[in-house]
Amino acid sequence: MTNAPLASAASILSAMAVIGLIDQFVQVIAESSSLWTFHLLRSTMMVGLVALWLLVAGRRLSVVSWRGVAGRAAFLSLAMIVYFGALGFLPVAQAAAGLFTAPLWVMIFSVGLFGLRIGPVRALAALAGFAGVLLVLSPDPSDLSAGSFVPLVAGAFYAVAAIATREWCGAESTLTLATSSFVALGLWGLFGVVTAWLVGPGDGFLTRGWVTPDAEVWFWIAIQAIGSLGAVILLTRGYQLAEASLASIFEYSVLGFSALFGWLVWNQVTGPLGLIGLALIAGAGAVVALRGRPA
Repeated sequence: MTNAPLASAASILSAMAVIGLIDQFVQVIAESSSLWTFHLLRSTMMVGLVALWLLVAGRRLSVVSWRGVAGRAAFLSLAMIVYFGALGFLPVAQAAAGLFTAPLWVMIFSVGLFGLRIGPVRALAALAGFAGVLLVLSPDPSDLSAGSFVPLVAGAFYAVAAIATREWCGAESTLTLATSSFVALGLWGLFGVVTAWLVGPGDGFLTRGWVTPDAEVWFWIAIQAIGSLGAVILLTRGYQLAEASLASIFEYSVLGFSALFGWLVWNQVTGPLGLIGLALIAGAGAVVALRGRPA
C-alpha cells in the first residue's frame, strides 16, 4: 500500500480548511430546518453531483469489497449521527471533545485489532494533540454526567471508520468510498424524516422531521453539498496515503480553521488557552509529519 505521509497531510489539511469554513453556516440551517432534512437533501445533492461527473467523464463506480465499503460507511455514518445526537443534550464543547478522542481510539484499535506498531513519539504526539483539543474546547468538569460520555462512542465509531479506510478499503477508489458515506448519511436522513412523521415531530433541529427549505436554506445546503463532496474526497484520499494513526492527527487542524473562520465570519475570538491548545495541535501534527514513517 502507498505510504506518503506528506501528501496525506496536505490532503487532510485542505479538507479541514473547507470543512472549517462551510460548517460556520450550519447554524443558519439549524434555525429553521432539521438535522434529518439537512442530511437527506445534502446527500441527495452529493450523489447527484457524483452521478453527473461519472456521466460526463464516461466512468463508473466499482467496488472491490462490498462488505468493507458497507462496513466503513456504517461506522462513519454512526459516528456522525451519535455526535449530532449528543448535541441535543450536551454543550458543543463536550460533544466535540468526545469526538476528537478518535485518534486515541485509532491507536488502541490499530494495536489491538490489526497488530500495527505505534512508536512512542507518535503516541506522545497524539496525546499532546488531544490535550490541545481540551484546551481549545475547555469542557467544564463540573458538568460531567453519564450522558457526557456518549460522544466517546462517536469517537470510537469514527476511529473504526478511519482504520477501515485503509485496512478494509485500501483497494477502493476514493470516489467509491466518498459516495458510500453520502448514501449512508442520506439513509439516516430518510430514517429520521420517516420516524418523525410516524411519531410526531418536535420543534428543534434534532427533533423536527421534514421541513421544506426556503431559498436561504437551499443555498446553504447546496454550499454544504459541494464543499463536503470535495472535503470528503480529500479526507478519504488522505487516509489511503498513510496509516490511520498518522493521518488522523491532521484532522485536529479543523479546530484551528474553525477558530480562524469563526473570527472572520462571526467575529468569535479564541482566548489564551485556546491559542495554547492550537499550538499543541499544530505541534503534534508537525512532529508526526516530520517522522514520516512509523517510529
